[in-house]
Amino acid sequence: MRMSERVWMILAALWLLVAAVFLWRGNLSAAFVIATLGAVAWFLSYRSQLRAKVPIEQEHELVDEERDED
Repeated sequence: MRMSERVWMILAALWLLVAAVFLWRGNLSAAFVIATLGAVAWFLSYRSQLRAKVPIEQEHELVDEERDED
């Protein structure tokens, strides 16, 4: 797991933990906003995971396209 993925996962877990505290204390609107931030952080973690895989595949496609042009 890359560093950026790990940071986003830690942030997601922290936001969800804070949301649980707000929910427990009865502050539903703050819990919703904080949980949404946690979900966004999780999606950013997933995005960084995909971006780590995609450039390699795109590089191969560029090489294939150059061969097709010749």
